[in-house]
Amino acid sequence: MPPSPTLLHTPPKPTWDPRDPVRPLLRPTIRIRLTLLYGGMFLIAGIILLAIIYLFTAQAVRDTTAELPFKVVSGTVTATTDWCELPDKSTGEQLNNAVSMCLRHQSDLALDDLLRRSLFALLGLSIIAFAFGYAMAGRVLSPLGRITRTARQVAGTDLSRRIELDGPDDELKELADTFDEMLERLERAFSAQQRFVANASHELRTPLAINRTLLEVQLSDPAAPVELQQLGKTLLATNERSEQLVEGLLLLARSDNEIVERKPVDLAEVASRAMDQARAEADAKGVEFRGERGPAVVQGNGVLLERIALNLVQNAVRYNVPEDGWVEVATSTQNGFAVLEVSNTGPVVPAYEIDNLFEPFRRLRQERTGSDKGVGLGLSIARSVARAHGGRIIAEPREGGGLVMRVTLPI
Repeated sequence: MPPSPTLLHTPPKPTWDPRDPVRPLLRPTIRIRLTLLYGGMFLIAGIILLAIIYLFTAQAVRDTTAELPFKVVSGTVTATTDWCELPDKSTGEQLNNAVSMCLRHQSDLALDDLLRRSLFALLGLSIIAFAFGYAMAGRVLSPLGRITRTARQVAGTDLSRRIELDGPDDELKELADTFDEMLERLERAFSAQQRFVANASHELRTPLAINRTLLEVQLSDPAAPVELQQLGKTLLATNERSEQLVEGLLLLARSDNEIVERKPVDLAEVASRAMDQARAEADAKGVEFRGERGPAVVQGNGVLLERIALNLVQNAVRYNVPEDGWVEVATSTQNGFAVLEVSNTGPVVPAYEIDNLFEPFRRLRQERTGSDKGVGLGLSIARSVARAHGGRIIAEPREGGGLVMRVTLPI
């Protein structure tokens, strides 16, 4: 049996046990690498700056000694620059003071020139240092970007992705290896869940289908006693409820994953089909359908999107007012999103109970089981399917009673 691709590409494990509190002293950790990197950069920058200052200082000294602000001609000191003024007739002390002032002024000019050149050198060196530091920081932190990209891909339920980070056994490689091990465990868990759902789909549906068939055959017997027929009808209704519960649970389990195979689906068409399926129940309850359904094409699974619309429409019909009720179903596109909105008349819903409506088996001020309006999974399935398509569903109390359910899906 050939090894799986995951095992073939599994990165090498660290040479030390991550759970061991005593780590190797020479282990190339991120702290040591960053310390060496920035310490080395500081040392190199200091050496370069020191060399530049030395060269500029030597140049300034050479310029100072090469061009004196005065000269001695036939025993007479004569100024050679405009800013150096020497008295024609003066005593030795006055001449010394004047020469000292000229030399001091020349030193000030040399220092100013040195400062100006040093500032330009520092500016250029800073630009080079920032560029080099940015490049080195990107190189050091590139494993974190790789981990982040893999995590985003895994967020799309692609559990086959692995980071497979190579390089030294530092903290980032330890994090990547731990993340890969976690993904491997999650992939096994999800695979086991999918197998369980497939097996449960067969094992749970088959006996319920057999029970329904036996009950229908018994009820079709005209010679059956009235009491037996009544019992059969009760058992048939209970069996039908169990089938709905099983179908809802299996659909809820399947819809928790993101949809991989997507096709163009028009929410307007989906909403119209859902209204057609619920029209008989709406007519029986005296509920009127209304609303405009504009084109709103999304990429997704048509069956699951139709289940969202059907669940919302059925809930809007069942939880309505006894007389003159209505359900408004509208579809549109807004800001790059497709929107399905279902609003209805009905009882007043407190805002603090909105979130509870999306929990499995939760109904508004009703028992968890035994209701004739469903099994309590409709909104849970709708929210799960919306999330699987990368969208969301929100509910808002409508003024005067009822709810406004809004499904937003990316186009």
